[in-house]
Amino acid sequence: MSAVLAGVATHPGVVREVNEDNAIAGRQVFAVADGVGGHAAGEVASALLVARLRDLDQHDVPGPEDVRAALSAAGRTLEEADHGGMTTVAGIALVTLSERPHWVVFNVGDSRVYRFDGAGLTQLTVDHSEAQELVTAGLLTADEARNYPRRNVVTRVLGKAGIGDPDLWLFPPRVGERFVICTDGLTNEIADAEIEEVLRQHADAKEAAAVLVDRAVAARARDNVTALVVDHLVVAEASSCDTAPRSPR
Repeated sequence: MSAVLAGVATHPGVVREVNEDNAIAGRQVFAVADGVGGHAAGEVASALLVARLRDLDQHDVPGPEDVRAALSAAGRTLEEADHGGMTTVAGIALVTLSERPHWVVFNVGDSRVYRFDGAGLTQLTVDHSEAQELVTAGLLTADEARNYPRRNVVTRVLGKAGIGDPDLWLFPPRVGERFVICTDGLTNEIADAEIEEVLRQHADAKEAAAVLVDRAVAARARDNVTALVVDHLVVAEASSCDTAPRSPR
């Protein structure tokens, strides 16, 4: 048997007074929502989104289509509340496909999902941001993108017609894997190598999440910072599934 345990930490950062981030660490849904900075009530938008994900978390046997439906419903809720385009989201959900468990990884915007398998850290999501477009085009390095003046400009936001479609990836779970789900307030301050170092040094999910946020704050976090660490643990003898993520759909 196996179990999924999670720990979450958040901080407004050293510049902003209001924390517009929200998160869910549920039974089978784990996600962060980042209220878009500079817009009124970004914290309300991210809370509305998380409320929809809590509904998804109550499903007995959700499928991949339920994740997409929940994100679509969240987008409609945001539009109806005049908060369309005011939040981004990234996360994972444990679903059932062909009677077998799978992870669905999803994102809209520049929050991220990483997977750590003991050998190394892999970024599973692709940022929807101006900075990432420049990195993809070879005009910026990943390190330069962290200090790019327009690094906070996102190209997809939830609840905005035409630019709110989520990316979804699907792959079988593997016992022993860890995930980090975080807002860009973390990755703007901490490099991937430092995230991996923290995961290696801190086995407890809550402790690892807290250390990640503390390091971002110590680096003078310019934005709200949220880190969610999810562990897929062995609690009894269980068979492993030696597979790799599929390509994005």
